[in-house]
Amino acid sequence: MSGTLARINQNKAVFDDIYTQSDPRSYFSVLGALDYMIPDVAEPVIRQLLDARARHYGHSNTVLDIGCSYGINAAIHRFPVNFANLRQRYARREIMELDDDEMIRLDRNFYASWPDIGLGQFIGVDISETAIRYANAVGLHANGIAVDLENEKLSARNAAIVKPANVLLSTGAIGYVTDRTYQQLLDAVETTPWIISFVLRMFPYDDFVDAFDERGMVTEKLAGSTFVQRRFRDEQEFERSLHTLRCRGIDTSGFEADGLFQAELFVTRPKSDAEAMPLTDIVTVTSGRFSNFGARYVEVGQRNDIRVAIGA
Repeated sequence: MSGTLARINQNKAVFDDIYTQSDPRSYFSVLGALDYMIPDVAEPVIRQLLDARARHYGHSNTVLDIGCSYGINAAIHRFPVNFANLRQRYARREIMELDDDEMIRLDRNFYASWPDIGLGQFIGVDISETAIRYANAVGLHANGIAVDLENEKLSARNAAIVKPANVLLSTGAIGYVTDRTYQQLLDAVETTPWIISFVLRMFPYDDFVDAFDERGMVTEKLAGSTFVQRRFRDEQEFERSLHTLRCRGIDTSGFEADGLFQAELFVTRPKSDAEAMPLTDIVTVTSGRFSNFGARYVEVGQRNDIRVAIGA
């Protein structure tokens, strides 16, 4: 499937430059302009899953965020912030004028000033050394590694870093990585993890499911729900992506045809866990988190009997 994923990926816009900076100011500027919302949309679901796993096993979660970039999932899960207000923070003229070292120092203090309301610690893996360095430096991740597991072997040192992970998370890495990356990570972790994957509908997930099945794991798809990732960047990305989806026999009416990338949720677990706690008993799309710092929620609209989650 790696060749198929690579071909499909060519239909998407390229944002490589925003991942090579020392801090996420460009990341928020570029993706924010495209209404990037998957971290906000996914967070309530991730919270439900992490809560269920912690209660089931009686110990805390260690989340390995695959394709973590600057640690945005960790920031949004651990602290009462969201993508929208982080984007506003980085768009301020005073912030944009800071040098890299000062930005990192301020971000370290910024996150340290918030209460940690997360349900686990985060470890990051990404091919960008600068993004990993940032997430580690500002305290979003307990640790993180920069490695391309599609083309490299996981070193003994890096394997030791990811070993404690009991949850593997992706909110957009599928398509950039194949089951080859997951096989190496699964070989390194010390326990059979839960795997939470938000996968764009244009990417087939079958080979991942087959690889997990060979390890005695069960994969469930949350039926009848999609999760908005972002707007298409331009007409070319829009038309190519819709063509790919239609070639896969996927009806885009009311979904991608409205100009928004749509992802689906897959959760993989040990068979005994899936039998004890079916996915539909754990996850509801309409959920929220309220605090003195303001509301974060997911609005759900009905489209052709399919629920579409949109962050707000």
